[in-house]
Amino acid sequence: MWNIYVIRHSVSKELYIGLTHNLDRRLQEHNSGNQTSTNRQSGAWQLVYCEQYGNKQDAILRERRLKQHGRAKQELYRRIQHSLGN
Repeated sequence: MWNIYVIRHSVSKELYIGLTHNLDRRLQEHNSGNQTSTNRQSGAWQLVYCEQYGNKQDAILRERRLKQHGRAKQELYRRIQHSLGN
């Protein structure tokens, strides 16, 4: 299964959208500090949302839609607003 995921940083409250085939491994990579896009001085990245797809191409298309900062991303954030806690 392919996963589209949203993670949130515990200190900065930033959100990051990503794609992976192995969600546990990918979350560990984000928290290891070796990923340029998610490297932070302190705190940890926590999973707040995940969608699963059986087909890699479907997952790639969904991730692109979400990363384009359009309507799809707004709808997703509105749908998971209670999970985000603000």
